Amino acid sequence: MSQDVSDAFISQFESEVHVAYQRMGSKLRNLVRQKNNINGLDTTFQIMSAGNAVQKARHAEAPPMNVTHSNVTCTLGDWYAPDYVDTLDEYKINIDERGTLANNGAYALGRKTDELITDVMAGATNTTAHGSAGLTQAKINTVFESFGNNDVPDDGDRYWAVSPNAWIDLLSLDPFANADYVGAGELPYAGGMTAKRFMGFMFFGFSGLPLATADRDTYAWHKSAIGHASGADVKTEINYIPEKVSFFINSMMSQGAVVIDHTGLYEVHVDES
Repeated sequence: MSQDVSDAFISQFESEVHVAYQRMGSKLRNLVRQKNNINGLDTTFQIMSAGNAVQKARHAEAPPMNVTHSNVTCTLGDWYAPDYVDTLDEYKINIDERGTLANNGAYALGRKTDELITDVMAGATNTTAHGSAGLTQAKINTVFESFGNNDVPDDGDRYWAVSPNAWIDLLSLDPFANADYVGAGELPYAGGMTAKRFMGFMFFGFSGLPLATADRDTYAWHKSAIGHASGADVKTEINYIPEKVSFFINSMMSQGAVVIDHTGLYEVHVDES
């Protein structure tokens, strides 16, 4: 490879990074409310209170609902996933170094995207105690009841991220895994399935949940309750560094996350000891 990196090479590499980021980079980004192409250091997500239906007398003016408006601020941060490729090393390897680096950079940025989202979820005001139990039916019932009492929409956009250990707990629950309750077509086994809708939530396995000793945090939320903002989506630069006789390949992004409505977010602790 020469010291002059062509625009075509850069474009192809950046395309590979972007595709890899979309394919396997982030599991949570599409499960929350999004704002893209943000200009500036931060942005706001608007919150509108619920309205109440009213009556009016004949020929009188209809009184307004007077819903209240508020907002939360999401601050964006800049993140990088750089690495070097030594020019002479490329003559000694028989792997696709470009493709490998593209995937590594995209996956690193994807994990950071998910980390930004789980970091704000960790500030949930609705939580269950750790106790000595895993993910039990009682804990699921508590969240289901809380969402119902707070009118969190049951519209297919409720999600629950669980660890592999908690997924095994779910498989021990008859209402979740027994064909007598859910039917053979809905059992979470075929094809190694790690996602299943149960009690209004889409449960899915996720490896990026916080762990303190044996205490794991799992999160249940509605898509509208969490916001993710992107100022600069994943992009890549490739430059030759003569002093290092190497190419410096750097993928980067500018993103942030925020909790919009705590009533639609629940932190559930499980014991994995």
